[in-house]
Amino acid sequence: MLNLVSHGAPGALPPLLIVHGLFGSARNWGVIARRLAEGRQVLAVDMRNHGDSKWSAAHGYAELADDLAKVIAANGGQADVLGHSMGGKAAMLLALGDPARVRRLVVADIAPVAYGHSQRHLVAAMRALDLEGLSLRSDADRRMALSVPDAAVRAFLLQSLDLKATLARWKLNLAALDAEMERITGWPNTTGQFAGSVLFVKGALSDYIRPEHHAAILALFPAARFSEIAGAGHWLHADAPREFEEIVRDFLA
Repeated sequence: MLNLVSHGAPGALPPLLIVHGLFGSARNWGVIARRLAEGRQVLAVDMRNHGDSKWSAAHGYAELADDLAKVIAANGGQADVLGHSMGGKAAMLLALGDPARVRRLVVADIAPVAYGHSQRHLVAAMRALDLEGLSLRSDADRRMALSVPDAAVRAFLLQSLDLKATLARWKLNLAALDAEMERITGWPNTTGQFAGSVLFVKGALSDYIRPEHHAAILALFPAARFSEIAGAGHWLHADAPREFEEIVRDFLA
């Protein structure tokens, strides 16, 4: 079972399951999860090989979707699901393969397609970070600055650096994520459709959901709706948290 962070209490609505993206964790979604927990239970997960969840050599979407199905089965049998990036792909495959588990689905800034980019350079930067004597995140930030020049990206990655341990360590299975990167950036062959309500939310400054992706989306999710947040990039929930929260809240209601 994945590590869960629970907010709110069970109510008339099924729980909302929040699924983070690559290199993320449940704690990244803490503020939004707490605000969406007004009147319902919200469960944020650490995906396998992330945070406090189990490590595994396998990190494809079939495995990730099965992990989510087990969480939902143990928490009422059905949920609304919100997934960002890698988590959005896992949530989409769950909805396609086990539609009874998903009432409504929100997909944040990702499409059901294979992407040509890789995040191996970020894995390499994290693996290369000298952890000796690290006790301050500011020191880790300075050490990573040459390999990861974007301060916002460094800040995001460093949320997964555990400085409370006797020796600093990454709460990410970097070896497995590196080995499975092609599966993470890819998309498995799928059949069937999810006929339920689906909302795709795009950051206006991001190119992860492009007009040419709409046909692939609608082929799998014929009831899909689309929304865009001005001024937000791929991490739209961090760039525009209140706008993102309001869009999600309205859709789920």
